[in-house]
Amino acid sequence: MLVTSYAAGGFDGEVVGVEVDIRGGIPGVDIVGLPDGAVKEARERVRVAVRNSGFKFPADRILINLAPAGVRKEGASFDLPIAIALLHAAGQVADGVGGKVMILGELELSGRVRAVNGVLSAVASGQRERVGRFLVPTENLREASALGGSSVYGIGSLKEAVELLALLARGGAPQRRALPALAAGEPLLEGDFADIRGQPFLKRALEVAAAGMHHVLLFGPPGSGKTMAARRFLSILPDLSRCDAIAATRIHSLAGTLPPHAGLLVRPPFRMPHHSASKEGLIGGGKNFRPGEVSLAHRGVLFLDEAPEFKKSLLQSLREPIEEGRVDIARAGASLWFPADFQLLLAANPCPCGNLGRDAGVCLCNPLEIHRYWKRLGGALLDRIDIRIPVRPVDPERILEAGEESSAAIRRRVERAIARQEHRFTGKSFSRNSRIPPGCLAAYCSLHLEARRAFAEAIKKLSLSSRACHSVLKVARTIADLSESETIDTVHLLEAIQHRRFGDGDFYWS
Repeated sequence: MLVTSYAAGGFDGEVVGVEVDIRGGIPGVDIVGLPDGAVKEARERVRVAVRNSGFKFPADRILINLAPAGVRKEGASFDLPIAIALLHAAGQVADGVGGKVMILGELELSGRVRAVNGVLSAVASGQRERVGRFLVPTENLREASALGGSSVYGIGSLKEAVELLALLARGGAPQRRALPALAAGEPLLEGDFADIRGQPFLKRALEVAAAGMHHVLLFGPPGSGKTMAARRFLSILPDLSRCDAIAATRIHSLAGTLPPHAGLLVRPPFRMPHHSASKEGLIGGGKNFRPGEVSLAHRGVLFLDEAPEFKKSLLQSLREPIEEGRVDIARAGASLWFPADFQLLLAANPCPCGNLGRDAGVCLCNPLEIHRYWKRLGGALLDRIDIRIPVRPVDPERILEAGEESSAAIRRRVERAIARQEHRFTGKSFSRNSRIPPGCLAAYCSLHLEARRAFAEAIKKLSLSSRACHSVLKVARTIADLSESETIDTVHLLEAIQHRRFGDGDFYWS
């Protein structure tokens, strides 16, 4: 039996072999293989946990090697594999289990096993390295079973792990631990589009954005409904596919944001970082190479409320993830990556004081202040935003009215449009209109003569960049899909241009 464990490192990580040598000499335990402080402290936790579990800790010189030696080992998930490998080398664990066994878990002094982070990513890496069996903490069983199936066993204590390995060595069939029932918590607080009174242009634009996975900018006075609409945007998105759910859950498992006994994520993630976030918190990295908010929003939504209040360097660092769909983190001695294919929602006031656009408000900002305020977003980032939506306050008479369209009805249209895109792009590396590469636009976004003329006239009038031209075509393709049309008609193109024409100047309202 070869005991293995897992060292987190970016999205993939590394399978680690745990080797133990017991020899005569002054009693002591040495751990080598670039262990951090938590791994070095494992020798004390293991020593006490072994004794409290009814086993004998060897009174010899013990060397524990974590291979490959050049990969840094961090965290407390190495406790249980070190304890099992040590007992196996001492002859206290049955030797009939063949092949590789991946073991994960933190040990308490009593011998009980605690949950750890990154279990789903560890199982994925172990399957790639042909690991046959996985022993994980009970609290991580549902998460690991989503990918490992019948080869995953939940462990509650060190003694239980030894007994399970003995049973496997005899060729027995362990009794499967039942997955604990999910705790009944509060329902998802996604809200409903029926809560938004009026605002037909806003709701239509968000429907188009959801169908094509387009990036969005909402701008308008405070209290006009920008944040309310953005928070309800998730309610019109379909559930994650299994492939996307596995990728998103792996990232959240590595970040430690999954609750106990959690399985695969079902709904797209919605991340809303505060404007005081650091670059490591937003993009990822830091001392332990943790995924940032852009990766935690993978296959979901990243919402930046009051976007101009974020540091300009942070906003500009979003350009690469938006283009590539991933984050590459380069440090001295290591280069790691995380997926980051997200949908960006930005919300901003029209001016620093926020009164520009209010019918009864007085804006105290001069043109230079407004220019500086919008300059924080930067032209390069704004050029990557497909849909820009000016939001006006709703008339008081409309607030008490009912009968607005529900999120469920909108989501059904969005799902049909997404199904058309997935069928159209079968076999391609992309599946949504917003991700069509420039070289494929002619094939998927062709225009007839009348639409070409309208397109050329609008581009000249608005002075749009080449990227903006591509963006208009992609949005028009999405609008055609919502209309269940195979061709992009002039009406689809004109609506796409209407969604693009705002935001490049300093302000919209005079």
